[in-house]
Amino acid sequence: MVASPTSSPTHLLYLHGFRSSPGSFKARMLAAALDARRSAGHPTPVWACPQLPPSPAQAWADIAALTADWPRDTMAVVGSSLGGFYAAVTAERLGCRAAFINPAVAPDRDLARYIGEQTAFHNPADRFFFRPEFIGELQALSPWPLTHPEHHWALVAQGDEVLDWREMVAQLQGTALTVLPGSDHAVSDFADHLPALMHWLGLD
Repeated sequence: MVASPTSSPTHLLYLHGFRSSPGSFKARMLAAALDARRSAGHPTPVWACPQLPPSPAQAWADIAALTADWPRDTMAVVGSSLGGFYAAVTAERLGCRAAFINPAVAPDRDLARYIGEQTAFHNPADRFFFRPEFIGELQALSPWPLTHPEHHWALVAQGDEVLDWREMVAQLQGTALTVLPGSDHAVSDFADHLPALMHWLGLD
Protein backbone atom coordinates (compact mmCIF):
# COMPACT_ATOMS: atom_id res chain seq x y z
CA MET A 1 0.00 0.00 0.00
CA VAL A 2 1.63 3.25 -1.12
CA ALA A 3 1.48 6.08 1.40
CA SER A 4 -0.88 8.96 0.79
CA PRO A 5 0.79 11.92 -0.92
CA THR A 6 -0.24 14.02 2.09
CA SER A 7 1.53 11.89 4.70
CA SER A 8 5.10 12.78 5.63
CA PRO A 9 7.77 10.13 5.09
CA THR A 10 9.67 8.45 7.90
CA HIS A 11 12.58 7.76 5.52
CA LEU A 12 13.76 9.89 2.59
CA LEU A 13 16.28 8.94 -0.10
CA TYR A 14 17.93 11.33 -2.57
CA LEU A 15 19.52 9.95 -5.74
CA HIS A 16 21.93 12.13 -7.72
CA GLY A 17 22.48 12.22 -11.45
CA PHE A 18 25.17 11.03 -13.85
CA ARG A 19 28.67 12.27 -12.90
CA SER A 20 27.15 13.92 -9.84
CA SER A 21 27.44 13.14 -6.13
CA PRO A 22 25.88 13.74 -2.71
CA GLY A 23 27.48 17.18 -3.09
CA SER A 24 24.75 18.12 -5.58
CA PHE A 25 23.33 21.50 -4.66
CA LYS A 26 19.78 20.13 -4.77
CA ALA A 27 20.72 17.33 -2.38
CA ARG A 28 22.43 19.78 -0.05
CA MET A 29 19.47 22.16 -0.20
CA LEU A 30 17.02 19.39 0.68
CA ALA A 31 19.29 18.17 3.50
CA ALA A 32 19.49 21.71 4.87
CA ALA A 33 15.69 22.00 4.84
CA LEU A 34 15.46 18.77 6.83
CA ASP A 35 18.10 20.03 9.28
CA ALA A 36 16.05 23.20 9.78
CA ARG A 37 12.98 21.11 10.60
CA ARG A 38 14.98 19.03 13.04
CA SER A 39 16.40 22.13 14.72
CA ALA A 40 12.88 23.50 15.08
CA GLY A 41 11.82 20.32 16.87
CA HIS A 42 9.67 18.94 14.05
CA PRO A 43 9.60 15.22 13.13
CA THR A 44 12.20 14.64 10.43
CA PRO A 45 12.68 11.57 8.26
CA VAL A 46 15.75 9.38 8.22
CA TRP A 47 17.87 10.85 5.41
CA ALA A 48 20.15 9.05 2.97
CA CYS A 49 22.01 10.37 -0.06
CA PRO A 50 24.48 7.73 -1.25
CA GLN A 51 27.25 8.03 -3.80
CA LEU A 52 26.00 5.91 -6.69
CA PRO A 53 28.49 3.76 -8.64
CA PRO A 54 28.81 3.95 -12.44
CA SER A 55 27.27 0.50 -12.97
CA PRO A 56 23.45 0.76 -13.07
CA ALA A 57 23.09 -2.82 -11.83
CA GLN A 58 25.37 -2.07 -8.88
CA ALA A 59 23.61 1.25 -8.25
CA TRP A 60 20.29 -0.57 -7.96
CA ALA A 61 21.84 -3.25 -5.73
CA ASP A 62 23.19 -0.52 -3.45
CA ILE A 63 19.81 1.25 -3.33
CA ALA A 64 18.01 -2.00 -2.55
CA ALA A 65 20.48 -2.85 0.22
CA LEU A 66 20.31 0.64 1.73
CA THR A 67 16.50 0.61 1.85
CA ALA A 68 16.07 -3.10 2.72
CA ASP A 69 14.80 -2.31 6.22
CA TRP A 70 12.87 0.83 5.31
CA PRO A 71 9.05 0.75 5.55
CA ARG A 72 7.72 0.82 2.01
CA ASP A 73 4.52 2.66 2.87
CA THR A 74 6.27 5.55 4.66
CA MET A 75 9.44 5.99 2.63
CA ALA A 76 9.93 8.34 -0.31
CA VAL A 77 12.65 8.84 -2.89
CA VAL A 78 13.72 11.99 -4.74
CA GLY A 79 15.88 11.75 -7.85
CA SER A 80 17.37 14.14 -10.38
CA SER A 81 18.36 13.28 -13.97
CA LEU A 82 19.77 9.72 -13.94
CA GLY A 83 18.85 9.70 -10.25
CA GLY A 84 15.28 10.36 -11.38
CA PHE A 85 15.47 7.21 -13.47
CA TYR A 86 16.70 5.29 -10.42
CA ALA A 87 13.95 6.90 -8.34
CA ALA A 88 11.40 5.50 -10.80
CA VAL A 89 13.03 2.07 -10.57
CA THR A 90 12.85 2.30 -6.77
CA ALA A 91 9.22 3.38 -6.80
CA GLU A 92 8.20 0.59 -9.17
CA ARG A 93 10.11 -2.16 -7.40
CA LEU A 94 9.44 -1.13 -3.81
CA GLY A 95 6.01 0.47 -4.15
CA CYS A 96 7.03 3.76 -2.55
CA ARG A 97 6.39 7.39 -3.47
CA ALA A 98 8.86 9.24 -5.68
CA ALA A 99 9.64 12.78 -6.77
CA PHE A 100 11.36 13.29 -10.14
CA ILE A 101 13.43 16.33 -11.13
CA ASN A 102 14.21 16.38 -14.88
CA PRO A 103 14.44 12.58 -14.86
CA ALA A 104 16.30 10.64 -17.51
CA VAL A 105 13.62 8.58 -19.26
CA ALA A 106 15.83 6.94 -21.92
CA PRO A 107 19.31 6.78 -20.33
CA ASP A 108 20.24 3.67 -22.32
CA ARG A 109 20.05 5.84 -25.44
CA ASP A 110 21.31 9.13 -24.01
CA LEU A 111 24.33 7.78 -22.16
CA ALA A 112 25.64 5.66 -25.05
CA ARG A 113 27.76 8.60 -26.19
CA TYR A 114 29.44 8.77 -22.78
CA ILE A 115 31.01 5.31 -22.94
CA GLY A 116 34.62 5.72 -21.86
CA GLU A 117 36.45 7.57 -19.11
CA GLN A 118 34.46 10.28 -17.35
CA THR A 119 35.18 12.84 -14.64
CA ALA A 120 32.97 13.65 -11.65
CA PHE A 121 31.39 17.12 -11.62
CA HIS A 122 32.18 17.92 -8.00
CA ASN A 123 35.68 16.44 -8.03
CA PRO A 124 37.30 16.49 -11.49
CA ALA A 125 40.20 14.43 -10.09
CA ASP A 126 37.73 11.59 -9.52
CA ARG A 127 37.57 9.58 -12.74
CA PHE A 128 35.49 6.55 -13.64
CA PHE A 129 34.88 4.41 -16.70
CA PHE A 130 31.38 4.16 -18.14
CA ARG A 131 31.42 0.70 -19.70
CA PRO A 132 29.50 -0.50 -22.79
CA GLU A 133 27.69 -3.18 -20.77
CA PHE A 134 26.13 -0.49 -18.59
CA ILE A 135 23.73 0.29 -21.46
CA GLY A 136 22.21 -3.18 -21.21
CA GLU A 137 22.00 -2.79 -17.43
CA LEU A 138 19.97 0.38 -17.90
CA GLN A 139 17.66 -1.37 -20.35
CA ALA A 140 17.10 -4.20 -17.85
CA LEU A 141 16.09 -1.70 -15.15
CA SER A 142 13.62 0.32 -17.24
CA PRO A 143 10.66 1.32 -15.00
CA TRP A 144 8.39 2.81 -17.64
CA PRO A 145 5.47 3.20 -17.77
CA LEU A 146 4.83 4.06 -14.13
CA THR A 147 2.25 1.76 -12.53
CA HIS A 148 0.87 4.40 -10.12
CA PRO A 149 1.77 7.85 -11.49
CA GLU A 150 -0.79 9.44 -9.19
CA HIS A 151 1.48 8.64 -6.23
CA HIS A 152 4.37 10.68 -7.59
CA TRP A 153 5.54 14.29 -8.05
CA ALA A 154 7.57 15.70 -10.92
CA LEU A 155 9.36 18.88 -11.93
CA VAL A 156 10.30 19.27 -15.60
CA ALA A 157 12.10 22.25 -17.14
CA GLN A 158 11.39 23.21 -20.74
CA GLY A 159 14.81 24.87 -20.70
CA ASP A 160 16.60 21.57 -20.02
CA GLU A 161 19.65 21.65 -22.30
CA VAL A 162 20.48 17.96 -21.77
CA LEU A 163 17.18 16.05 -21.91
CA ASP A 164 14.05 16.52 -24.02
CA TRP A 165 11.35 17.90 -21.73
CA ARG A 166 8.61 16.53 -24.03
CA GLU A 167 9.84 12.97 -23.51
CA MET A 168 9.83 13.50 -19.77
CA VAL A 169 6.30 14.87 -19.77
CA ALA A 170 5.10 11.93 -21.87
CA GLN A 171 6.37 9.44 -19.26
CA LEU A 172 5.13 11.49 -16.29
CA GLN A 173 1.48 11.87 -17.26
CA GLY A 174 -0.73 11.40 -14.21
CA THR A 175 1.89 12.58 -11.70
CA ALA A 176 1.67 15.83 -9.76
CA LEU A 177 3.58 17.45 -12.62
CA THR A 178 4.93 21.00 -12.85
CA VAL A 179 6.40 22.08 -16.19
CA LEU A 180 8.69 25.11 -15.90
CA PRO A 181 8.69 27.44 -18.94
CA GLY A 182 12.44 28.01 -18.59
CA SER A 183 15.09 26.94 -16.08
CA ASP A 184 17.72 24.35 -17.06
CA HIS A 185 18.77 20.72 -16.56
CA ALA A 186 20.17 21.35 -13.10
CA VAL A 187 17.09 23.41 -12.15
CA SER A 188 19.37 26.21 -10.98
CA ASP A 189 16.33 27.96 -9.50
CA PHE A 190 15.55 24.90 -7.35
CA ALA A 191 15.25 27.11 -4.25
CA ASP A 192 12.06 28.51 -5.79
CA HIS A 193 10.58 25.02 -6.15
CA LEU A 194 11.80 23.35 -2.96
CA PRO A 195 8.75 24.58 -0.97
CA ALA A 196 6.42 22.77 -3.40
CA LEU A 197 8.41 19.55 -3.02
CA MET A 198 8.45 19.89 0.77
CA HIS A 199 4.69 20.47 0.73
CA TRP A 200 4.09 17.37 -1.39
CA LEU A 201 6.24 15.37 0.99
CA GLY A 202 4.21 16.68 3.93
CA LEU A 203 7.32 18.31 5.36
CA ASP A 204 6.38 22.00 5.18
